[in-house]
Formats: sequence, structure tokens, C-alpha cells
Amino acid sequence: MGHCFRLAYGFARARCDECGHDFLIAFSCKGRGVCPSCNTRRMAETAAHLTDHVLPRLPVRQWVLSLPKRLRYHLQHDRKALSSALRIFLDAVEQHLREQSPGAGPKARTGAVAFIHRFGSSLNEHTHFHVVFIDGIFEPDPEQGAHFIEVEELDADDAEAVQTQIRRRILRAFVRRGLLEKADRQEMEQWDHGGGFSLDASVRIEAHDRRGMERLLRYCARPPFAADRLEEIDAQRLIYHLPKPGPDGQTQIILSPLELIGRIAALVPPPRQHRHRYYGVLAPNSPLRPAVTALAPQPVAAEPETKPAVETAADDPPVAIGRSPARYLWAMLLARIYEAFPLTCPQCGAEMQIIAFITEAVEVRAILEHIGEPAAPPRIASARGPPEWYEESVADAIDAEDYLQGDPLAQPEPEYEYDQRVSW
Repeated sequence: MGHCFRLAYGFARARCDECGHDFLIAFSCKGRGVCPSCNTRRMAETAAHLTDHVLPRLPVRQWVLSLPKRLRYHLQHDRKALSSALRIFLDAVEQHLREQSPGAGPKARTGAVAFIHRFGSSLNEHTHFHVVFIDGIFEPDPEQGAHFIEVEELDADDAEAVQTQIRRRILRAFVRRGLLEKADRQEMEQWDHGGGFSLDASVRIEAHDRRGMERLLRYCARPPFAADRLEEIDAQRLIYHLPKPGPDGQTQIILSPLELIGRIAALVPPPRQHRHRYYGVLAPNSPLRPAVTALAPQPVAAEPETKPAVETAADDPPVAIGRSPARYLWAMLLARIYEAFPLTCPQCGAEMQIIAFITEAVEVRAILEHIGEPAAPPRIASARGPPEWYEESVADAIDAEDYLQGDPLAQPEPEYEYDQRVSW
């Protein structure tokens, strides 16, 4: 996160062939944690890939499930409990969609992309699920591969019925895993207002609104926090502006730098776990996936052609450069979001080209010193300061030295080694 967009760690050089204007583009850190910039790129790339290559041109609906605080701890620290709760959620929604789709058979499947959110809007730990379901059911078809049956209109009563079913199944699953006592499960089933479970399915995107669906997918894949909401008051106080007022009307939270670091550290996703998962006909092993993903439209915006660095002979066959369909140029992602191409020359309006990547430390320093930019990265503070007893111990040592100098027969107290290993 500290290396992101720092010119001192290397950069690319973009130049306009028409007027000669150029500028430098710093590299990103490509971190797995909570870097706002890198996670924003991952958000845009995920949404673009799902829109262009995965989700068919069919209506979709967002289902959001939140669990009681008593169960969130286990979701945060037990990956098997998390997967079990998510599976129960997905199966319950699919069963309801099958029942609400006229003519659907017992083996009909839906498709979904599930996003696991481990954060809340106030930089707090809050594990919940955002799932984008195709709003209907697929039946195998010998000719077309898959036949789609659109679900009938859903309302708040349907969401409440699914929520009741999810609540009962998840509580019983937690009892079977030994994470909840049976008496506590029976008590939680009697709680009013959903018993801490909350299910919302009010957001629906029509089949023709592909840009609206991409915005929804970006919302589901968004980073844990936004850097533009963070404001510095002084060296010891920071303000994080909330996206919307909380239940108590709070619009911002005031944190010290250490408190901010503590909250951000808790939001780092666990390693070797997917941030989004495919379900139903969109799962990798589904026999209907090729037929369903074939209904996905072409990309909203095609990548611009770049001029080859070296002219090839006319007889030479073209060399195919492999690029994963899930990998997009950052410039094209910015163009999809802001509808403005970032490599447009601000002087003449022509298209600029990346002409060099500067990674050697000597060259980086020489160029930055020539243009007057900081050639060294910002100094990183030490991980921890001196112990609180440091000043008192120094003063005691000075007093002891003076005492020994005054009385030659005085002996210092013996020093015993203290075992600082963790004992729990």
C-alpha cells in the first residue's frame, strides 16, 4: 500500500507523437490487502469481466444477507462456517426461484455470483453476503443448450419467506458444528424482527441495462474503504466520512492514526480464499455454463489498437499475443467508469502511447531529480516506539551510577533474565 503510485519506486512514460507532450505514470503496489487504488482496479476489472464474458443478457437481482452479531464472529474466523452459511443462503434462494418460475422442473438451476464482504461502512468488521442472481431458472435444452424461464415478480413477502428458511437452516447448522448451543438456537428462533437476520432483494436490473448491471457489480466488488473519505485534522486526529448517516445519525468517525491502522488491519482478507464465488449454472463444473456464458454480450468498449514497436515484414505471420479475458488495461477500465480515455493528450487531444517502463533505481533517481520530483520515497516510521518505561529506566540508571560512585561497597541488584515468550 505504501508503494502504490510513488514515482520513486518506478514508473512508465507516456508520450504524444503529435506535440511531444509527455508525463510519468507511477506503478501500483498490486497488494492483496486494503490498498484503495489496487482494490479499485480489482473492482472495475471484476465487474467488466462478469459483464462482458460471464453474465448473459438476462435480468439479474441482488440479494443481500446479513446475520446476527452473535454469529458474525464465527463467519469472520471459521472459513467452513462461512462457506456453510453461504451455501445455505444460495440453496434457499435457488429453491424459491424454482418455485416461482412457471414450468420449472425439480432439477432446474439458476446462476449467481456471490461476493463476501468482511467490512461495514464505518471500517468495522461485518461479514455479510452480496449475491447477484440471474432472475430466473435454466432448464437443459437439446438444441439451444439451455432454456431460460424468467421468475415471476417477487415482493417483500417472498424475501421474508426466504429469510425465515435461511434463519432456521443456518441456526441448525451452527448447532451441528458445535458453534451454538441448542437452547440458544431455540431462543434465537423466537426473536422478533428476523432475529438479527436481514435479507433484501429489492434491487433488480433489467436485461437491456448492461451499464446498470456493471455499476451493481462494481458496488458488490467495492474496496473496504475509500481514501477520498479520509480527512486529516492534525497529526493525532483523522476523520472518516461515512457514505450515509448511521442509525444514530452519525455521519463521521474520528480516529487516531493507530486506531485507523488497527481497523484497516482487521479488514485484510484472509489468504488463499476467493473474494467472489460462482454458483449454479455459472459454476466452473456446470455442464450448462458454456451455453449460458455464450449469451453474454460483446465488451461495452473495445480496447484501442496500439502501434507495434517494431515493424514486421509483410511475409511474417502475425504473432498472437495471449491475454486472459479477465485481464483489462487500466486505461480502458478508467474509460468505462468515467467515460474519458486517460491517455488523451491534454495539449492537442491526440492519443498518447506508453514508450518506456523505468524500473532501475539509478535511472529513476536521475529522471526525478531532473524534473524536480522527490527521488526518494517517504520515510516510513518505525513499527513501534520506545517502551513507556524507557525514560524512567534511564533516569533510574543515572541515579544508580551516581550512588555507586559515592559508595564503593554498594553493589547493584542482580539482573535476572525475563522470559518474554507467549505462554498462551
